[in-house]
Amino acid sequence: METNDIRRGSPSRSWGVAFGEISARDRDGALSAEDLEDLAVAAYMVGNDEECGDAWMRAHRDWLRQGEIERAARCAFWQALGLFFRGDQAPALGWVARGRRVLKDAPDCAEQGWLLTLSALPILFEGNTKSAWDDLTRAGEIAARFGDRDLLALCDIGRGQALVLQGRIAEGIALLDEVMVAVLADELSPIMIGLAYCNVIAVCHDAYDMRRAREWTDALSRWCESQPDLVPYRGNCLVHRSEIFLLEGAWREALAEARRACELLSGPTAWDTLGSAFYQLGEIQRLRGEWAEAEESYRRATAAGREPEPGMSLLRLAQGEIELAAASIRRALSEWGDVSDRAKILPAFIEIMLEVKEVEGARSAADELSVIAAEVGGPYLHALASHATGAVLLAEGDAQAALAYLRKAHGSWSELNASYQAGRARELIGVACFELMDAGTADLEFASAREVYEKLEAATDLARVEVLMGPRKAKATGVLSPREVEVLTSMASGNTNRIIAKELYISEKTVARHISNIFRKLEITSRGEAIAYAYRHGFAHS
Repeated sequence: METNDIRRGSPSRSWGVAFGEISARDRDGALSAEDLEDLAVAAYMVGNDEECGDAWMRAHRDWLRQGEIERAARCAFWQALGLFFRGDQAPALGWVARGRRVLKDAPDCAEQGWLLTLSALPILFEGNTKSAWDDLTRAGEIAARFGDRDLLALCDIGRGQALVLQGRIAEGIALLDEVMVAVLADELSPIMIGLAYCNVIAVCHDAYDMRRAREWTDALSRWCESQPDLVPYRGNCLVHRSEIFLLEGAWREALAEARRACELLSGPTAWDTLGSAFYQLGEIQRLRGEWAEAEESYRRATAAGREPEPGMSLLRLAQGEIELAAASIRRALSEWGDVSDRAKILPAFIEIMLEVKEVEGARSAADELSVIAAEVGGPYLHALASHATGAVLLAEGDAQAALAYLRKAHGSWSELNASYQAGRARELIGVACFELMDAGTADLEFASAREVYEKLEAATDLARVEVLMGPRKAKATGVLSPREVEVLTSMASGNTNRIIAKELYISEKTVARHISNIFRKLEITSRGEAIAYAYRHGFAHS
């Protein structure tokens, strides 16, 4: 087996066979420093972290004994890189320091660029994009000068991430697309190809570029399938595939992929994506109404270092523990300052705040989400913002304005092939139509939403929409919405608009809008007539 067969491309048979063959030769004491590098790569690709680290260390020492300081430093840097992307930053920095010491008196070489890059990565992860950018740019110049494609790809991945973190989304994505050209052309080593796929897909998710995330996830899946016995990237690949399946409404497939990811990532190696795998599993179980299973998955995600929000709060909401859900989601939102993170949690925060009748808090969150969508861009974020704004307008009593936002959201979700979100939008469109006294259209929208939920086996949502389609007291007694009934009931108790607003956790302006809607729907003109109606139809407290 030739050296380039391992370090510059896939083995001729499978990674498992390659690892077994080189390990057998190692037991006979026949491995050179180059062979040890091959062993390290093969061990990494089959997920044997302990063997991989040992092989890099031995190769590093062998090169040092031979006076090959650049090769020795490069082994240290490959060891550091694997540790970085597995989440073990402290030992990774230790190997970077060792490589720096080895290169102290070395001439100009590509390894100096590796040192710059690996020193810049923790700075980038800490949010210092300017300093990281400068070091990565210098490293990229060294990579180009020495023709080191792996180093150049790693520099560009880091610079692309820095641009995205700075809010320069389009520029960052364009640079990452350029990296993927080298990936598709098979110009990089197998370890670097896998790292490129995983990091580019993660950035696409963070930038809410779901179309690109889907395309690169499909490409990663094909690459993984062409690499027999591959472990590290296959688990990440399955998490991303599950996320895409969930978005597209293939929930059974999403569930299967999430379970496989948890199994693959739960091996001896402590992969940092294990928490994401269990969180993803919990999300699917929650949506399917499998609450006990979802809670256990969120617990295991937490144990693996993954924040269980917003999924855990949404689970509490579904279980009827509304105040607990509200407390958890408030805490999470207060701690999440990054724009990308806030965009992930704001929709759940809005949903829960509306449930606890804190409409003003929901309005503020919806406005923030709209600002983020305008700044970051992309169909997915715009759909989230339109959906959230429509839901808040409904709670504020402006069904006509809500309808426009919700129809826009539904169109965007449909274009993204996001069937569940499209169903949720249709359900709210039905509520808006009902409040506008168009019961016929409302029932059609509810039926469409129910069809989506039945197909997906979304138990909680199905139960909710069937309640909306069932007999409705407000429908039989004047087509009042549930919120309008609450306002009418409070009004019948003699409460002023200010007291009603305080009682229902809404603004006085929103109370006035609800009262105006009540007058219009009941064809009355005064507060006295409204109170009389409330007593006649059983809406007044005895």
